[in-house]
Parts: sequence; structure tokens; C-alpha cells
Amino acid sequence: MNIIISNSSAKPIYEQIAMQIKNMIIRGELSSGDVLPSMRFLAKELRISVITTKRAYSDLERDGFIETVTGKGSFVANKNMAFIREEQLRLAEEYLQKAVDIARSSDILCEELTEIIAVLYKGE
Repeated sequence: MNIIISNSSAKPIYEQIAMQIKNMIIRGELSSGDVLPSMRFLAKELRISVITTKRAYSDLERDGFIETVTGKGSFVANKNMAFIREEQLRLAEEYLQKAVDIARSSDILCEELTEIIAVLYKGE
């Protein structure tokens, strides 16, 4: 599993881990039933605290992306991928609506907002 941690990111490390695993699941790189690395192994590989990996796995389990079986490990949950994608689209739409509301109240043109989104999406 290729997880990259950025120390310069504003997001906490556990969020970075959880987001990258979610993205792997959504893109189909990880399938239902796939075994995730143990929390200890992942912590050792990333050179971080086990508490941090535990928090990431707890968040993933809370959101229904993984299931943890005591003594056996953590696995990708048997969740409908279309449903997961729909949840993510709904969340993106919610955030975009907030951005549109701010743009309208600040006289920011749709074209300007679209350009900002394109730049952010490309990571420039």
C-alpha cells in the first residue's frame, strides 16, 4: 500500500491516511474483503505513532469503508461502491454550494469560481 504523508499539509496525518485509503477503495484499487496492513505495520512503514494509524482506521470504520475483526485484522468493507461514490458526490456538492454562496455574496463571477476549482483540482 503506497501512502504518502506530507508534513507540510494542513491536514492531520490520520486524515491524510484515511483519505488516501478511501480514495483507493473508491477507485477500485482496494476491493471488498482485501486485507489492510496492521496498524502496527503501517505505523512502522510510515514512521508514525500507532495511535495515529489507529485513529485513521477508526475513522474509516466509522464511515463504513473498513471492518475490523479482532485477532484477524482490518478488511475493506462489503459496501456498495455506487453508494460510496454517491455519498462522496453529495459531500462535494455540499461544499461547492457553500463556495457558490460565498462567491455570489462577494460578486465573484461564475467563471472566476470555475477557474479556482480547476486550479485546485489540478493541484497547482
